[in-house]
Amino acid sequence: MCPRFAVHATIVAVIVTLGDLLLDVIVRPSGALAPGADTPAETRLASGGQAANVAAWAVELGGDARFVGKQADDAAGELARSLLERRGVEVVGPHVEGRTGVVVAFVGADGERTMATDRGVAPELRAEELESSWFESCRWLHLSGYSLLAEPIAEAALAASRLARPEARMSVDLSSWSAIRAYGPANFRARLEELAPDVVFANEPEWELIGGAYSLAETSIVKRGKRGVSVHGPSGSEEHAALGGEVVDTTGAGDALAAGFIVSGIELGLEAAARCVGQLGAVPV
Repeated sequence: MCPRFAVHATIVAVIVTLGDLLLDVIVRPSGALAPGADTPAETRLASGGQAANVAAWAVELGGDARFVGKQADDAAGELARSLLERRGVEVVGPHVEGRTGVVVAFVGADGERTMATDRGVAPELRAEELESSWFESCRWLHLSGYSLLAEPIAEAALAASRLARPEARMSVDLSSWSAIRAYGPANFRARLEELAPDVVFANEPEWELIGGAYSLAETSIVKRGKRGVSVHGPSGSEEHAALGGEVVDTTGAGDALAAGFIVSGIELGLEAAARCVGQLGAVPV
C-alpha cells in the first residue's frame, strides 16, 4: 500500500463530477494469456468510471465530492454505489431498471492497460432528470469527456454546466482520442467551445486531435506520461516532471491527477498520479 501524504493548503469546498459509475474488474496476469487454459492473475474489483474515480480521489485528498450519474438497480450497480459511497463520496442520480456498465482492464507487466468497456445505462442520463439541488453547493464541476460523446448524456452535461455556473469553475477531461476520432474532432471541439470550460485535461493524442493549442480553455493540462505534464495558462506554459516510483498500473492516473489539481493544484495532482500508478486499480487503495 502506498503511504498517504499531506494535503496542500487550498481546498475546494464541494466538487461535483458527472459521468459514468461503472464496476471495474482489474486483471493483472502473471504472463501471456494461455488460450483455452488457465493463467494465474492478480485481480481487483472496484467502483469505476472516470467521473466516479475523480470523486473518489478528491475525497481521498481532502475534498468533499458528489457524483452525479444514471444508475441501474441491479446487483452490479448496488455494489458499485456502495464501494463509492464507502469512500465518502455522495452518490446521486436517477435509479432505473437496466444494466450497470462493467470495465475489464487487463494490465501488462509494464503497467499499460487494455480495457474492454461496457457503459450500461450511464449514457442514458437526461437533462430533465437533473435536480438543481445537486449543484447548489458546487464550487467545481468536473465532466468526463465520455459524457460529451453520446446522447442524451451530452445534453445532461450541458444542463449541469448551466446549473453550476457562474458560481462554479468547470473542467473537462477529454478522455479518449479514439472515441473523439470516431465522434468527429471538429464536432467535439464545437461542443467544448459551447461549454467553455475553465480547465481542460488531455493526453497528447487528444490534445493534437482537437487542436488544443488554439485557445481551448483558460488553463490546459497536457499529460505526457513518464515525461510529466505541460500546464498552459494565461501567464504562459510550464513543464512539470512526473514523480518517480514503481509503475504497477497506469489505469486512473489521469483521474488522480485531475482530482489533485482541482483540490489543490498541479503539485498535489502529480503526487496523486504517482501514487495511483504504484498500485493496482484506478481508485485509492
